[in-house]
Amino acid sequence: MSLPPSTVLTDPTYPLHPILSFLGFALCLIPLPWHIQASNSATCAFMIWTALWCLNGFVNSVVWRANSSNPAPIWCDISTKFDIGASIGIPAAVLCISRRIYVLMSLNASSMTQREKRRMIILDVLICVGLPVVIMILHYIVQDHRFDILQDIGCYTVIYNTPLAYILVLVWPVILGLISLVYSSLSLRLFIICRNEITRVRDSTSSVSLKRYSRLGIFAILDLVCTVPLGIYSLYLGPRGSTLRPYVSFRESHANFSNVELIPTSEWRSDPSFHFSVELMRWMHVYCAFLFFAAFGLTVDARLHYRNAILKVFKGAEHSYRRLSHMDAWSSDRESDANSYVSS
Repeated sequence: MSLPPSTVLTDPTYPLHPILSFLGFALCLIPLPWHIQASNSATCAFMIWTALWCLNGFVNSVVWRANSSNPAPIWCDISTKFDIGASIGIPAAVLCISRRIYVLMSLNASSMTQREKRRMIILDVLICVGLPVVIMILHYIVQDHRFDILQDIGCYTVIYNTPLAYILVLVWPVILGLISLVYSSLSLRLFIICRNEITRVRDSTSSVSLKRYSRLGIFAILDLVCTVPLGIYSLYLGPRGSTLRPYVSFRESHANFSNVELIPTSEWRSDPSFHFSVELMRWMHVYCAFLFFAAFGLTVDARLHYRNAILKVFKGAEHSYRRLSHMDAWSSDRESDANSYVSS
């Protein structure tokens, strides 16, 4: 039986994307508790942004499989706005990670006061959370209608292709990526020049290690490899490949704000550049999640945390079993006493 046009199965990779998206969501959250305990604020921000981005992609991929209707407009309002936040929040977190590497490598971490550490955490929060929220709010200025829905993709963020959009929204991932690149280059220079000093610092404090520097640095550089080129490519394409137009006024750009465009797969895939851009952004959160887990989820420290967590689960189950056994024995004794009393 043939399916209606809106339900024709057009994504040959399904269900790979929702499976990997949900797996990425889980993998990002597994190491979160001990990174919170270690006050790794930038790393925690990266995990949270990436995990929620994966969850967002999972929901969209499932709900809009072979579907281009609009069953959940409120969800799309939230989802598309979150896409803006994540596209800024993840490069911002990488920037803070790169900055922290540079600070720890240029200073003796053990000499940092609690006040300096708190200041670093506050700055991380302002950059990783405050900046994305501000950009999410500013996006409304250049949002000419609510959102689009792409069949097989789901809710899609819209940006009015005007010079103001590049200043308020589109250029920020590139700016953050370039600043991160500067910090990473400075850290690499320090790493080469001061290797012996770093080793001495590693021996004097348990919180800083050469392996951790290397792991953080490799992770930041690998993420930058995608962040900067992808941001530049997005600037080159422009929002949905449309023609650049002048920004006349807020009222003019929001005249048809309530519109929602429903776009079938055949249409959005007909433009090769737009097709590539959509698929690239669609899989980016999966890449970020698995890159993070490869860098931080398979280390010796991580395996030790997994072991301790499993032991706690088994101990908790054993304690619950003993408690239930004790309650059963107590109930049996009470029942025996009651029967003896009745018999007498």
